[in-house]
Amino acid sequence: MPIKIPDDLPARRTLENEGVVVMRETDAARQDIRPLRIGLLNLMPDKISTETQLARLLGATPLQIELSLVRLTDHTPRNTPADHMAAFYRPWAEVSTGRFDGFIITGAPVEQLAFEEVRYWPELCAIFEWTQTHIHRCLNICWAAQAALYYFHGVPKRLLARKAFGVFPHRNLAPASPYLRGLSDGFAVPVSRWSETRADDLPPGQGLRVLADSAESGLCLVEDPARRMLNMFNHLEYDTGTLAGEYKRDGGTQLPAHYFPGDDPSRLPANSWRSHAHLLFGNWVNEIYQSTPFNLAEIGHLAA
Repeated sequence: MPIKIPDDLPARRTLENEGVVVMRETDAARQDIRPLRIGLLNLMPDKISTETQLARLLGATPLQIELSLVRLTDHTPRNTPADHMAAFYRPWAEVSTGRFDGFIITGAPVEQLAFEEVRYWPELCAIFEWTQTHIHRCLNICWAAQAALYYFHGVPKRLLARKAFGVFPHRNLAPASPYLRGLSDGFAVPVSRWSETRADDLPPGQGLRVLADSAESGLCLVEDPARRMLNMFNHLEYDTGTLAGEYKRDGGTQLPAHYFPGDDPSRLPANSWRSHAHLLFGNWVNEIYQSTPFNLAEIGHLAA
């Protein structure tokens, strides 16, 4: 099945050129089927690229997805055109009365700040609480994963002396997990962060489960079953050239590890994580489909 996104969203042409089946809003309305409602709270600076990356992975699943783009209510992004935000994003205050089968919260370039120093921290705390009654399953990425574990479990965020930056080998620690179904015992994952969450800081007895980690870059996936949350500290959603773009943006001060062939930034990198990204997101969507109620209004009642 295709993904349903606004007809004039810039990601549409990119995805269509890649062969991803994208459904027009008018066609979706004629189908006698309830699509899975997935919300995306996009905190990344380059919102258009992030929209495309995540829509690509969601659109590759065999289920019809209705993707809703959400922004913080009182925070104005500086790196995305205002007309794009006005045309395609709704503030969380407007969608907070609704319910979603799935919800994704992205990372944000604020990880070197204490959580309470982030200007929109109070609203994000309210959103975390809202996910417990209005969302069936939630996926938190990078800084949002750290923030969720801090908010719900008090897990600290540790600053790194050197940025964790590159494509690192990871271990599949839970091959029987429905989220890791089909993933190899070892798989590559892009990493780009200035902080980390450590396994030793995860509180015992609260049901947190480490699904994947790396000897070089630490934790990657932590499941929080009681809150129906999957926390991913790294970036399987990244495009082939995303790390190269970050390397150039930062003035070439730190070469991403295991990324450029021969560590030569003039050579094009190869994508070694694409298949695992599709598997992880496909498994997450499938878990939503298998367990979400047909009637969206029941999501909050089931959570309670």
